[in-house]
Amino acid sequence: MLNISPFRMVMIWLTVVVGLTFALPNAFYTRVEGHNDTLAAGGESTAWPSFLPSGLVNLGLDLRGGAHLLAEVQVEDVYASVMEATWPEVRDALAAERDTVGFVTREDGPEDQLRVRISEPAGIDRALEIARGLARPIQSLTGVGSTDIVVTADGPVLTIELSEAEKAAVDERTLQQSLEIIRRRIDEVGTREPTIQRQGTDRILVQVPGVGSAQEVKDIIGTTAQLTFQPVVNRASSADAPAGSGNEVLPSLDEEGVFYILERAPVVTGEELVDAQPAFDQNGRPAVNFRFNVSGARKFGDYTLENIGAPFAIVLDDEVISAPVIQSHIAGGSGIITGTFTVEESTNLAVLLRAGALPAELIFLEERTIGPELGQDSIDAGKIACIVAGIAVLIYMFLSYGLFGVFANVALVVNVGLIFGLLSIIGATLTLPGIAGIVLTIGMAVDANVIVFERIREELKTAKGPARAIELGYEKALSSIIDANITTFMTATILFVMGSGPVRGFAITLGLGILTSVFTAIFVTRSLISIWFARRRPKTIEV
Repeated sequence: MLNISPFRMVMIWLTVVVGLTFALPNAFYTRVEGHNDTLAAGGESTAWPSFLPSGLVNLGLDLRGGAHLLAEVQVEDVYASVMEATWPEVRDALAAERDTVGFVTREDGPEDQLRVRISEPAGIDRALEIARGLARPIQSLTGVGSTDIVVTADGPVLTIELSEAEKAAVDERTLQQSLEIIRRRIDEVGTREPTIQRQGTDRILVQVPGVGSAQEVKDIIGTTAQLTFQPVVNRASSADAPAGSGNEVLPSLDEEGVFYILERAPVVTGEELVDAQPAFDQNGRPAVNFRFNVSGARKFGDYTLENIGAPFAIVLDDEVISAPVIQSHIAGGSGIITGTFTVEESTNLAVLLRAGALPAELIFLEERTIGPELGQDSIDAGKIACIVAGIAVLIYMFLSYGLFGVFANVALVVNVGLIFGLLSIIGATLTLPGIAGIVLTIGMAVDANVIVFERIREELKTAKGPARAIELGYEKALSSIIDANITTFMTATILFVMGSGPVRGFAITLGLGILTSVFTAIFVTRSLISIWFARRRPKTIEV
């Protein structure tokens, strides 16, 4: 058993070489990072050999510096949007029964309610029946048996609002959608390893390493980019101009003092966009090309076919950025947004539109910019902690076990290198608690060797010879090593699954450290002893 087969020996040291090769770029962090950034921008770089891996351990916010934001999602905004989308369906359903309910008009009311007046009070029961027939069952575990809307009547006026179960479902969808859109927007600008997590019922934590200020992140994620295409009713010179039922007055982005009266219900929304790219119009000015999905293309094409010669407003975040006259049928679902954009503004607008519209406004409750010098202090402190812990362990092992302690020390150095190799391969983010996990691993890494060496000492006392003593030492220590590390690995797994942020960073490095320390103790140290024993053939050994 002491003699390891050539195939196994090759596999052990091949694993070590591969792991240390993937860890190597981290020793030249700045150079490799610049190399990767140049390649990502489409350029060419010779700063790092192309035949070597270039993956790096991503540094977390506490090590690299960056932006920390805590945002609250205004979920109530979505209720108004849902009611706005419900109005055309209610209007058409009641209009089909005009002989019974009379004319249908919409009245002003709270944003989360839809109030509809019928001209024939005697038909209110029929109107209630029709409106309630539009209710849909809620498809969620918590909303079983409930419908999405509640309809009540007060005289000839119907009041339609979301049920409590539907509000809970809308809140959940809104937060999940906001999380995904924020993640997509940040990913679009190429930021490394952001942390985007849900906090409570309506808050989102955003941590983005490597950016200069929190305002940069707010500029990307804080813009709602609500794009709609709405019919134009008329132009106005004041925001107080009478709009009429079902209409709204919005300002022009390009023309100061000009306002447009628009139908509130959009023909197409930005949610039906599938692509948006910065471009230039026929006059060479920056613009944005867009393309709809199948349903959006159909609605857009049908509307332009039926309204040739009528103006059509393109609205972004409650401002009319363009109101061209429809010259012809626009088929295919593609078009262009023009305006007084700069190249940078058209590029950012395309990013926001591609990532999708935030369903609700974000209120930033907390924002901090962490300077890179603070992160550098943390890195320096972590280095000192690792060096001090490493040297202390190396000295202790040498003084306690002599030559065998040297073998354990070589395995310890390999162990730390393998940890960084694995972190680079999986693209993990290293945080300050993660460094603590590495320091703890350095202390724990020699535990397995201590158990093995103590077992070998005991076996040497029975005068069975050094080869047999080493063999029995590894055999009898194996079960203790496996049991101890399995329980610790289970703890690390629970911390990773149940924890968040810094806790998960600690759990990742601790879990990987357990895997690499078991590998180095059982295989690397043993292979070193086997190589030494095969060459020296000692009659006696001292551990």
